[in-house]
Amino acid sequence: MHPGAYDPARTAVVTADGTRTLTYGQLEERSLRLADHLRAAGLRRGDHFALLSDNDPRALEVYWAALRSGLYLTAVNHHLSTDEAAYIVRDCGAKALIISGSLAELGAAVTELAGGPPIQLGLDDGTYEKALESASADPPAHQPRGTDMLYSSGTTGRPKGIKPALPEGDVREEPSTYTLIFQAMYGFGEDTVYLSPAPIYHAAPLRFCGVVTALGGTVVLMDAFDAEGALGAIERHRVTHSQWVPTMFVRMLKLPSEVRERHDLSSMKIAIHAAAPCPVEVKQRMLEWWGPVLYEYYSSTEGNGITFISPEEWLRKPGSVGKDGFLGELRICDEAGEPLPSGATGTVYFEREETPFRYHNDDIRTREAQHPEHPNWTTTGDIGHVDEDGYLFLTDRKAFMIISGGVNVYPQEAEDCLVLHPAVADVAVIGVPDAEMGEAVKAVVQPADGVATGPELERELVEFVRERIAHYKAPRSVDFADSLPRTPTGKLAKSSLRKAYWD
Repeated sequence: MHPGAYDPARTAVVTADGTRTLTYGQLEERSLRLADHLRAAGLRRGDHFALLSDNDPRALEVYWAALRSGLYLTAVNHHLSTDEAAYIVRDCGAKALIISGSLAELGAAVTELAGGPPIQLGLDDGTYEKALESASADPPAHQPRGTDMLYSSGTTGRPKGIKPALPEGDVREEPSTYTLIFQAMYGFGEDTVYLSPAPIYHAAPLRFCGVVTALGGTVVLMDAFDAEGALGAIERHRVTHSQWVPTMFVRMLKLPSEVRERHDLSSMKIAIHAAAPCPVEVKQRMLEWWGPVLYEYYSSTEGNGITFISPEEWLRKPGSVGKDGFLGELRICDEAGEPLPSGATGTVYFEREETPFRYHNDDIRTREAQHPEHPNWTTTGDIGHVDEDGYLFLTDRKAFMIISGGVNVYPQEAEDCLVLHPAVADVAVIGVPDAEMGEAVKAVVQPADGVATGPELERELVEFVRERIAHYKAPRSVDFADSLPRTPTGKLAKSSLRKAYWD
């Protein structure tokens, strides 16, 4: 299960506009050459290198060079500030940095701030191609399996390097854990056409593209998500599989009906979504539009566990993110670490035979992610409960919980109410300082185009929420903003939003 196992003329990766293509023969040869170049430069199993790239098909060459040479690859979020990107390159200990042409200026600044790395290759300045030309494409006798070491999005603080154990075995003989799980779950294979609308530096897009190219399918890369453009890409490439985040669903649902109905989406067999809990009404409307093709999973960049739910199961358990049994067992615990019964809300842990990851250069955060008595039970800070049938329901992130008058308020509930209000383009609910209550619930709303804001709309939105959930969970006030801080993968950067109020 590697690129060399398939017809060299077969398309491995293509951009959504069809202008750039990478065949399996090219992916195999070029990733072998890059691996050979890095090996000749002194990189050995367990070493690190970094990639600063947009959604360029050659990013998959870089990824496969890591997978077949026992290296850790850190794909860097190019939407970060220069200081943050340089911190990641420096913190991961990258011995090489590969930079796409569109990010050359950022790459130069990052290199200067990071004090290196010693090896720098530009995808479009000739240095990358020169390195490949002088390297060997002959497969070495042993191709030790490598992996990624990605950094958290930093939505709740400084990005953390998430370092899994380096896999054992030869990449040609030992499929990755992700390949085994997702092939079985979603039927990826040589007939798969997989649309990736999110940035490839993020965990799910990068790893799923790796799975698809391990199994002989075709990856369709969008430069960036665009609601109508995504629908057009599905139709144009006859996409069979895709992956989304709920924000993308919301934006597609808000397209005019004539635009949504214009595109033939009948080729879609599996539309995967994850990264954030999907509001029940949003998913119901997507199922009505696309049919029973929405498959959800819950996991994390840490990969400490996973749950799955099919569309049929979800219709029986609306709002659930599924059951475990694939990668660790669910455990719900209170703040003291005591296991809780079915239906009780607490911190979500996954139990594994061994601790599946650690935070790079940060033993304190690693320990904080572990259960106080069982280091092999790990959490990423999510809150939820498991029902009597074993289905997990997420409440929110622990870091986003609001404590108002001594009562815990999870802002996701109010956000789910407001997200489909016609006057709302985007929304975040946060806790702000309050002399009486400690924290007060506030909604920060990006209005839809052409919507007039003011006290009247504020009252309407507050009442809209109060009609649907308990009054104490509803925002007491609404502020309006031109835009909200979201990562390109759709996650709210609430730490920066909260900071403006708490400062």
